[in-house]
Amino acid sequence: MRDQADTRTRIQEIALTLFTEQGYEATSLREIAESLGVTKAALYYHFRTKDDIVASLAEKRLHAVEELLAWAERQPRTEETRRELIRRYADDLHSGRHREIMRFFERNQTALKHHPVMGKTRERMFDLITFLVEPADPVATRLRNSMAVFALHAASFILEEEVPEEERRAAGLEVAFDLLRR
Repeated sequence: MRDQADTRTRIQEIALTLFTEQGYEATSLREIAESLGVTKAALYYHFRTKDDIVASLAEKRLHAVEELLAWAERQPRTEETRRELIRRYADDLHSGRHREIMRFFERNQTALKHHPVMGKTRERMFDLITFLVEPADPVATRLRNSMAVFALHAASFILEEEVPEEERRAAGLEVAFDLLRR
């Protein structure tokens, strides 16, 4: 069973690299199999389509966001809860392969525009934002609080090369907290 999990993980890693470097549409299952040194049939055992691979890449991330949403639903709607939500979201962004997966989604936006996982990801992001805003908030406050989430993402991409990861993370969190101020 461990070998199957390892093979599945290797497929995801290779596919993620190829999808990001060459593009989702330009990468075939055959290329993924060849990069792994396995037959296409062996690849099919784990993933029937490229869409299945994409769904598997987003699965862990979506699960983490859903857990965060479940946590937020049990909390009082306070400033401290909003700050903790942002803090927890930032922690999740810096765990696992999230950064590489987001880069893949960013570089393949057109190809994945109508992929079901993208719709679900957008829904979960809007669900997350509902915990950062109140319906009675002025429009500028709702926008500012919503942008706090995107500041965390921007810190990874905009400051990518020239700033160490911990510094990017701290800067993203600082900006996100500044945006949350009422």
